Amino acid sequence: MALRPSVLIGFADALAGIESAWCLAEDGFEVHAFARRGSRPALARVRCVRAVEVTRPEEDAPACAAELGAIARDIGAAAVLPLDDHAVWLCDHALQPDGPAVVAGPTGRLATLALDKREQLLLAESSGLAVPPTAETGTVRSERGPCMVKPALAVELRGGRLQRAVGRIAAGPEQVADIAAAIGGPVLVQPLISGRGEGVFGLALGGEATALSGHQRVRMMNPRGSGSSACRPVPISADVTGPVRNMIARSGWHGLFMVELLRDTTRKPWFMELNGRAWGSMALARYCGYRYPTWAVRAALEEQFTPPEPSLPPDITARHLGREIVHLGTVLAHGGAPRLATVRDILTVRRSDRWYNYRPGEPGVLIADTWATVRGQVSPRISRSRVAARDR
Repeated sequence: MALRPSVLIGFADALAGIESAWCLAEDGFEVHAFARRGSRPALARVRCVRAVEVTRPEEDAPACAAELGAIARDIGAAAVLPLDDHAVWLCDHALQPDGPAVVAGPTGRLATLALDKREQLLLAESSGLAVPPTAETGTVRSERGPCMVKPALAVELRGGRLQRAVGRIAAGPEQVADIAAAIGGPVLVQPLISGRGEGVFGLALGGEATALSGHQRVRMMNPRGSGSSACRPVPISADVTGPVRNMIARSGWHGLFMVELLRDTTRKPWFMELNGRAWGSMALARYCGYRYPTWAVRAALEEQFTPPEPSLPPDITARHLGREIVHLGTVLAHGGAPRLATVRDILTVRRSDRWYNYRPGEPGVLIADTWATVRGQVSPRISRSRVAARDR
């Protein structure tokens, strides 16, 4: 490998962006990041990163893909690491398999698997994981009670624009059709399962799962269901290790992967989805010595690469400051968790706590990321409130 090979990562506003950039730079790579034109991602404040703008894929996906390919050529990128689902789709469509820059992520049939939850559910069930009863129609039986209606595709190309639909909870069957219509594409309908989120993370080398680690959510940004605001490392339980390895082997997966699970009140783990790219809790992985972004790039560039096995993960909790603030505000305003206990937990900082997107000497990155997170959650709510007030 050349001295300080260039790696292109994106999108820059992905939750794993900052931590992935630091990881790659610390391990000797020159890091470039692609960002949506007009955005101001906190990642652009990272000193070791050179950011470049591209057309927003939500406005013109083919143009964005063409620009991404041109940037990879211009900077002489050895590899391109997709950080979110939009980037997975774009890398699969923009970069040629025999091109100078390799994709350190899924392409071809693996990209299809990474973006289509229907295929993931079939693979998970055949591999031995418990899968919630799932319907692809717009109706469910009334006795199933509340259910989750979500898009079957992580992203979908519509009229040249790459769209990401959002799922919602339906209180009863009568709401399912309305939510499905709002999604606009293929939908999945599943019963609402209460429990604690877990994840199994790793690097696959030609269908062999290696460097496995486990994370558990401590708090979610929205206690009724969302990404975590705090998480901790946990041992991977025996009831999921075998099925996850089987799932990776059956798919022939190569590169980063994250299997998201929900463990219900009876301790039964349910498969939720497969993420075939970097994930939100990358900070915790990095603090525990699992340098997944670097390993993914090296596995794409070096045929014989094998990741080192980290020592026993430390007893720490990784916290995202912006999401913790949002969690606190959500609980105080709408409940979902004990208010006094939440105030105590959020305001208490322990020696074992670590912070997402914090690095000595670059406090501006943490400040920018925190502000962007809080603003991103508050602004849409203010807009909806103004619309509602105007319509009254």
